[in-house]
Amino acid sequence: MNIASVFKHVASGRSTKVALQDDDTTLTYAELDDLSARVASFLVAQSVEPGDRVGIHMSNSVEYIVLVLGIWKAGAVLVPFNVAVPRAPLRHAVEDSGVKVVFADSAGAKRFIADCEGLDVAQRVVHVRPEASSETAGVVARWTYADVLSFDALSTIVPRMDTENAVLMYTSGSTGNPKGVQQTHRNICAVVEATIDVWSLNESDQAVICTPFFHVGGLQLMVLPMLLSGASAYTLPRWNADRWRRAVVELRGTYTALVPTMVVDIANAFETDPADLGSLRVCAIGGSVLPTGPVERFAKATGITNAVNIYGQTEQMGVAVCERPGEQPLPRALGRPLEQIVQWRLTEPGTDTELSGDDSAVGELQVRGDAVSPGYWNLPEVNARRMADGWLRTGDLVRVDADGTMHYVERIDEMIISGGENIYPQMIENCLASSPDVAEVAVIGTYHERWMQQVTAIVVPRSAEVTVDDIATYCNEHPDLQGLQKPRRIELVDALPRTGNNKIDRPQLKRTFN
Repeated sequence: MNIASVFKHVASGRSTKVALQDDDTTLTYAELDDLSARVASFLVAQSVEPGDRVGIHMSNSVEYIVLVLGIWKAGAVLVPFNVAVPRAPLRHAVEDSGVKVVFADSAGAKRFIADCEGLDVAQRVVHVRPEASSETAGVVARWTYADVLSFDALSTIVPRMDTENAVLMYTSGSTGNPKGVQQTHRNICAVVEATIDVWSLNESDQAVICTPFFHVGGLQLMVLPMLLSGASAYTLPRWNADRWRRAVVELRGTYTALVPTMVVDIANAFETDPADLGSLRVCAIGGSVLPTGPVERFAKATGITNAVNIYGQTEQMGVAVCERPGEQPLPRALGRPLEQIVQWRLTEPGTDTELSGDDSAVGELQVRGDAVSPGYWNLPEVNARRMADGWLRTGDLVRVDADGTMHYVERIDEMIISGGENIYPQMIENCLASSPDVAEVAVIGTYHERWMQQVTAIVVPRSAEVTVDDIATYCNEHPDLQGLQKPRRIELVDALPRTGNNKIDRPQLKRTFN
């Protein structure tokens, strides 16, 4: 099984249909098929062999997906580098993966070559989209995108076994060096097929993509389901709430995906300037469940009443659990497992002891199946710790209703233990987010002399007039923010730090407010 073969089959019957577009480029299925085959031919000419790793260090663009398909057609393994990480984690991922060639765009080429100075691959960089601008000054790359496309299209697709890697995707590395998650051709095809099936995606759909391709939220959740169902996709180069909204309106978008911070951005930006985005048939929201307050403001600002939560780590290809559109007006839970691709169980946190059927019990979610990674690249000790008989220990605490609906509780390592009691930050965030004075909030545990850890709320206020006392008063009056649940420390900030995936950077908050 080679994912590129599935794409070629889909493309063969839709040669003139638009497959991908961004603000600069539009490609039909035939053009995408041809250009990616030229990329494959270039890689073969550079002695890239089946199983070799090839990197991409770029923001979202049409060319990005041309390269992805070309890498797979050559039988190589895609390594999508996070463009937002600093030098050390990037250099680690480059060295650890052993990439033989790297494609970098105008903004990233100069930085990549500088950060990877001394490594062989720094001399094997393809400069993609080298338009004349100040950003390209001083970039010295071995090849240009035009050089790559000058090759004749590769006439065949290199076969791969379904158990062989298609992608090596590095995690954020918040607790150390990034870990390379192995994603096989079978893993990815399984989750794409399940996504198409559960949301009835088809060739009439139009995606608006704002999640990055170096993450499962952009690649497996968004662009691949579109291309493998014969649909069309438009991508933003990076997150911008106004550009996203305009694209949905102009293209009559039917499918999109957001992370919680994007939902908050939209709610904050357009609450007083709503637009009708009712064309969106599926609006998937990845990550932890959003508090009711921001979700209601988001719905008011967009007219979207069928948003659905999804759950799935990089190790689960992005979607292992999800809600179904139309089952409720607002997202309220993680949803139900996609049992055609994952088997699941709840265990006592930190153990493999399975919990009973009590629907009030909170346990660690473990999963195995077609959507679950075979393990981490070059990390046998981590694999032994995180994997057991095919089961992935997710590190996520959930509870499951009697009807099989999953509810996210917390990450095991983000749980606050104060005075010997377990406190779940997300529950406190949900309460605080309903305050009219709070635009965004994150809750972490910080040191306390008596309680060992205290609840600390980092708040982005709705206006400059909001004070710490205002937030404290709200907490004092809220029935669910009493005792150890009440924030003992409140900090006001202009913005919360974010990762390259646009999620709240909790490790950075802990370093700042330790």
